[in-house]
Amino acid sequence: MFKWSLILLVVAVVLGIFGFAGIIEAAAAIFKLLFWVFLALFVISLFLGRNRTTR
Repeated sequence: MFKWSLILLVVAVVLGIFGFAGIIEAAAAIFKLLFWVFLALFVISLFLGRNRTTR
């Protein structure tokens, strides 16, 4: 998933350079969504990782 967010970031930057405002807004919206999904997964993994005991 991280690979896809980097690809979308590159696409957003390239489209911003060329001035495709409508397409860049859609790419930025997808990038924001992926950011929040990754953040939620990170926080969940922090809490689940603490509950495991090492043997």
